[in-house]
Amino acid sequence: MGAIFTKHINQDFFKKWSSEMSYFLGYIVADGCITVSQNRKYPFTLNITSSEKKYLYRLRNVLESEHKISKKPGKLEFFTYQLQIRNPIITKDLINLGIYPRKTYNLNPIKVPNKYFPDFARGFFDGDGTVYIYKVNNVFQIKAGFISSSLPFITKFNDQLCENLSISKKTIHQTINKQTEKRIILYSICFYIDDCEKLAKFIYKNNPTLYLPRKRQVFERWKSIKRRRYVKQNYPSKIGWQLNQIFYLKNCQKT
Repeated sequence: MGAIFTKHINQDFFKKWSSEMSYFLGYIVADGCITVSQNRKYPFTLNITSSEKKYLYRLRNVLESEHKISKKPGKLEFFTYQLQIRNPIITKDLINLGIYPRKTYNLNPIKVPNKYFPDFARGFFDGDGTVYIYKVNNVFQIKAGFISSSLPFITKFNDQLCENLSISKKTIHQTINKQTEKRIILYSICFYIDDCEKLAKFIYKNNPTLYLPRKRQVFERWKSIKRRRYVKQNYPSKIGWQLNQIFYLKNCQKT
């Protein structure tokens, strides 16, 4: 007989690839980790964090878990919640998939089947991705991006994602996270305008049930923004789309 655990969970969840499993793995890459406690019989604990408590309950339900969700200790401006799962089968499967303890320093590329890569990318995006609409010269723009502390991971992720989107590989930018005790180097890739639309179409295709609503709503809002008077230019910066008065006037004359 196998080991008996007091708190129920689907212990086979990470044993076989599926849309939900792939999404969850991507979310853990972003907002999860495996911690080690040397004084316990089972030293590994899966810790998943989120500032959105209701969504953490949603993720817990997917795992069929009875584990407690609690406030995460720490002096933060806003509350962060955590789901802690101490289960050797779950943690062993995650380690086999590449989620090692001290993930910040030990994360390598994750081998995700192409069939489930949209779900994995969506999970990673919901954890460590960003999207927002802004204006440059009174012209609406949209920008989305991913960030990671692992250069090997973000490099492979960038390659696989851009290949699926049929676009050129993105430049990997480097910044320093000064808000932590140790100055951690962060790596990011960014998407603008057309590439953002391709990204949204890719990660939300097949009408998935697992996604963070507030992020998808930004892409939905972008669809309703009228930009018919603008054409894409060859430009040297991030500005993106600019007003082309000559093009607009010529078309007005034709009508």
